[in-house]
Amino acid sequence: MKAREKDMTGEARKKGIEIGAGVLLYIIAWAVTDNWETPGYAETILFLAAYAALSLTTYWEQLKKILKRQFIDENLLMIIATLGAFVVGRHKEAVAAMLFYQIGKFVEELSLGRTKKSIAKFIDIRPEYANLKVGNTEKIIPPQELELRQVIVLRPGEKIPVDCVVTQGSGTVDMKALTGESEPKAVRTGDRLYSGSINLNSVLEARVIRLYNDSTAAKIMRLVENANEKKSDSVHFADKFTKYYTPIVILIALLTVILPPMIFVEAKSEWIYRGLIILVAACPCGLMVSIPMAFLGGIGAASKQGVLIKGSAFLEELTEADTFVFDKTGTLTEGVFHVREIIPHKMEQSELLETAALAESYSNHPIAMSLAEAYGREPDRSRVEDVEEQPGYGVHARVDGKEVYVGNTRMMNRHGIFYQPVTDAGTVVYVAVDGVYAGSILISDVIRDDAYKLLGWMRRKNLGTVMFTGDNEQTAEEVASRLRIESVYAELMPENKVDLLQEFRENQMEGEKLAFVGDGINDAPVLSIADIGIAMGGLGADAALEAADIILMEDEPSRIISAIRIAKATLRSVRQNMVFAIGMKVLLIIMAFFGFVTMQNAIIADMIVMLINILNSFWMLQYPGQGV
Repeated sequence: MKAREKDMTGEARKKGIEIGAGVLLYIIAWAVTDNWETPGYAETILFLAAYAALSLTTYWEQLKKILKRQFIDENLLMIIATLGAFVVGRHKEAVAAMLFYQIGKFVEELSLGRTKKSIAKFIDIRPEYANLKVGNTEKIIPPQELELRQVIVLRPGEKIPVDCVVTQGSGTVDMKALTGESEPKAVRTGDRLYSGSINLNSVLEARVIRLYNDSTAAKIMRLVENANEKKSDSVHFADKFTKYYTPIVILIALLTVILPPMIFVEAKSEWIYRGLIILVAACPCGLMVSIPMAFLGGIGAASKQGVLIKGSAFLEELTEADTFVFDKTGTLTEGVFHVREIIPHKMEQSELLETAALAESYSNHPIAMSLAEAYGREPDRSRVEDVEEQPGYGVHARVDGKEVYVGNTRMMNRHGIFYQPVTDAGTVVYVAVDGVYAGSILISDVIRDDAYKLLGWMRRKNLGTVMFTGDNEQTAEEVASRLRIESVYAELMPENKVDLLQEFRENQMEGEKLAFVGDGINDAPVLSIADIGIAMGGLGADAALEAADIILMEDEPSRIISAIRIAKATLRSVRQNMVFAIGMKVLLIIMAFFGFVTMQNAIIADMIVMLINILNSFWMLQYPGQGV
């Protein structure tokens, strides 16, 4: 029993107590009135007590909504219907209707709670404790108490409590809960570890680099828990539907009470009763609970695949995206550059590489990393001063007292330096010393194997593809040709990407959606203005978590396929729920008008509709989202 109670939400538990009390009083009222002769007012009081126990919270919620002027909903229908039943002397049916209604609400609260719990289980990444190293001993403390630069000990099988860097040891970690990737990752001294990962097979020591509330696990859990706050058009439709549907139903019930007695011979009380049944039959509980549940299920299924979707709105918009704009470096390509050729001009190859590597030694750009890799030695930064990194151009620094420019053609043109253009495919880094051209270094990137799979799938689905890059036109055309991308825009500055994407959006036809896919670190401005911003490899990248609407937690662009498949399956489930719920409401209202259902029948039918929709929505949690 205790385990079951822990599974309940606070609202579900409160509803369960309310139902228990109401059922007990209902049984007492029924037993007393069936076995003893009681005055009419005594019967009314007994059933009214049971009714009050069942409906107290409903009336309280409705009173708060009246004060906010938001009271036109399913609660209003039930209150009018059951009070009306009391007025016409159908006490038992009034209580029974409210009882079944509250059971339905209980199932709704329980189902939503279970769905959210299932989502949390898929990404159960919050650690419970941390082993803080104090001198030669260890102290177990809550992760929230860890401070920056403290050293923690990670034992096999333990969750990593905060983002940290390995300071001693090597081994493997399981990052499946974060990325959906089942293959363990090898780590060693200097590697970064993300909170929520699991240390598998060796003792590691690590230095804390992020506090618990700023760690990857905490941020991801906040995103998932708040994922349904940004509502989709379908959810808004359900809200608007209820707003207009409720007064229409009340009007139909009122006309049922007034008009037929003028035409037919049945007693007026019979038509009043039928009007009240219409109110009960029209209650849209099944519709209201099933739509958000389907979206929650879709968001949960995506999380299981290592795809974080920030809200149901983005899940719905993803199904409408007809054009995908890709950043090249780090998205379609691995973003790991390697020096392919050194082309000196009046300078030795080794000297040209050393000069470029020293000038770039303070940069963490992938190009700088590739130069450092080719240089093969720890750069002597004491030889470097006055470093100025110019985004979109390159680096300006003083090396051994000489003025050095390392960058692209724009850098050379900006400073009026004559250079010899390189026409080979690849990223070209030009070097000038004291205003004189010293040579160039050709660097190449590798297209991700996964990108071929994604672009091939998009061609089969007739989705538009565009590529943005700051690289030279020849390199861009080569990558676009190999991936068969329709349009390519090269040599773009960061601000050019923003302007170009804005222009694309202005030229969109109504109903079309534009998605931008970037690496989440350098593309934050573009991610934020796209209809749907998709960040690649967003694990631990603050820019991605903040700017993107959808985050792929691993560097695998083909996960977009899974996200789209899950989004489409979710929308299919939502539409099925809507058609089924509305169709059954119409049928029940017609049957109520002709007297074919009682008040209890109507509310039980609504519960059955709701349960079928809940099961259809809950199925989304198990949706695989894989395949092409």
